[in-house]
Amino acid sequence: MTRLVLYELLKTFWKKRTYLGFAVVLVIVPVVEVAFKLEGGRFLTVMLRGLARDFYLVGNLFNGWLISFQIMNSLWFHIPLLISFVAGDQLAGEATSGTYRLILTRPTSRSEIFVAKWITTIVYTVLFVAFLAVLSIGLALALLGRGDLLVIGRGTGILILPGQDVAWRFILAYIFAGWSMLTISSISLFFSSFVENAIGPIVATMGVLIVSTVLSVLPVEVLASLRGYLFTSYMDLWLRAFADPISWDRVREAVLVLGGYSAASVLGAWLIFVRKDILS
Repeated sequence: MTRLVLYELLKTFWKKRTYLGFAVVLVIVPVVEVAFKLEGGRFLTVMLRGLARDFYLVGNLFNGWLISFQIMNSLWFHIPLLISFVAGDQLAGEATSGTYRLILTRPTSRSEIFVAKWITTIVYTVLFVAFLAVLSIGLALALLGRGDLLVIGRGTGILILPGQDVAWRFILAYIFAGWSMLTISSISLFFSSFVENAIGPIVATMGVLIVSTVLSVLPVEVLASLRGYLFTSYMDLWLRAFADPISWDRVREAVLVLGGYSAASVLGAWLIFVRKDILS
């Protein structure tokens, strides 16, 4: 099984399109953070203009932690698209390239092949999130230094977290973000199991994400009871790491719901794959 996982990892990371998401992040994050550096914190002045009439703010609030937080807050709707490039290609890519029969002639069961592809998807997702974390935080701190973190967001209100209380929260936030992205990659793997074009899972995953997001945020009373069952209602799990105090009950609920979606998607993909009639 270990050799099979290694083979799938080598096959995945040998493809150039696997690095498309990394390349996009490698371009966007430095450009955005350098732009923040050159802008000199004017966006923060505008953001705090309303608060300045009622509060007296001291300390260095324009720092690397703030920029890292803004990067997380602005990119998480686009990250699923980048992750689905690889997750959606795991099974559908075999059909597109016509190699299904070839891989199934090996003395391994379909379940073992599926598990290897699932593990590969997990490894890619974790590496991608870790890459984003290291690049965005490392570069932001190098450019702008450290300080207190100003947090303004849904579910957190307005907080100023002391500098010594920030690093562990970012680590926790990216762990939560990785869990959310594993849900996206699992859904993409599910769609990948019953289509024969690698583009299909990407479009389907983004379609589900967009529809669920719209239903999650629409201020319609009829949809209120439905929101608790939509995975997109919990995709901001990472933001819980910046609440003070952290609501562990809400974190647990989000972890369980997202985990349930992931498990259901992976189980569905496995059932389809093991029963799939391979014609090419």
